[in-house]
Amino acid sequence: MKVLVTGAAGFIGFHLSKRLLDEGYEVFGIDNLNDYYDPQLKKDRLALLQDRNGFCFRQMDLVDRDGILGICREGSFDVVVNLAAQAGVRYSIENPYVYIDSNLSGFINILEGCRQAGKTPHLVYASSSSVYGANRRMPFSVHHNVDHPVSLYAATKKANELMAHTYANLYGIPCTGLRFFTVYGPWGRPDMALFKFTRAILEGHPIDVYNYGKMRRDFTYIDDIVEGLVRVMRVVPRPQENWVGEDPGTSFAPYRIFNIGGSNPVELLDFIAELEKALGREAAKNMLPIQPGDVPETCADATDLEAVTGFRPQVSIHEGIRSFVEWYRQYYRL
Repeated sequence: MKVLVTGAAGFIGFHLSKRLLDEGYEVFGIDNLNDYYDPQLKKDRLALLQDRNGFCFRQMDLVDRDGILGICREGSFDVVVNLAAQAGVRYSIENPYVYIDSNLSGFINILEGCRQAGKTPHLVYASSSSVYGANRRMPFSVHHNVDHPVSLYAATKKANELMAHTYANLYGIPCTGLRFFTVYGPWGRPDMALFKFTRAILEGHPIDVYNYGKMRRDFTYIDDIVEGLVRVMRVVPRPQENWVGEDPGTSFAPYRIFNIGGSNPVELLDFIAELEKALGREAAKNMLPIQPGDVPETCADATDLEAVTGFRPQVSIHEGIRSFVEWYRQYYRL
């Protein structure tokens, strides 16, 4: 099979591309290698992929309409996995236009590329647990209403789901959206809590702990995310028979949404304690109120994912954090 992976030099895109190459897939990766965080980290991920047979790369931004449409028309892909996006809840408050360009304009180019392709590929795209916004029903289910986002980032991800549904309906493009829950692990993003905490603790700086440590997150290890992605890629969605219009988790169109999370939320202070054990150092903590756009708790109901793929995330934070710390020390030669 031939797969287009956007954001191939990103955290999840890198790990997915590596896994697909290991399994003999042909992977065409694109990434704009922007400077939202250290581009060297992206280049180092990319270098590991470019050493592999079956991998082709082109540096390109999703907003390059002609470029994206050309790749989709000429590539004859079996699956398109869209992982390229502007990430970050807090950054969306400071730089809203970046999210409109990448997450909305860029995504419509992907949808149009799938429509104009010689054959109709299965489109798998990244959504986010952020779409649940002000929802307080736990665990978060794909059958819950998600009409109350609390950040622009969340709103763009919700918009992606609506846009994908429209193309699934109008043009029969099979679309599967995946709501990721707080992904972490080796080669992770420097703007994420685990990376920032690790760097600060090793450098002897205090860490900022929001909501006075009372945040709870359904942390999901990268290998679990990739396993879910690969399994979902192989299950092409079909229209739901006898659909009555009351369930946002299914559709009359070839469209599905899944949560990928371990259904085991961890309090932030417990997460930090596990990191302190792995590092062998105690963190100095700045206890701060919750930030705008944040939610106090996330927890994934992964029942639908397990029913369709037979898989649910299972790596513990003990194992996942230790793997990250081992990678971090090796990568930065500490």
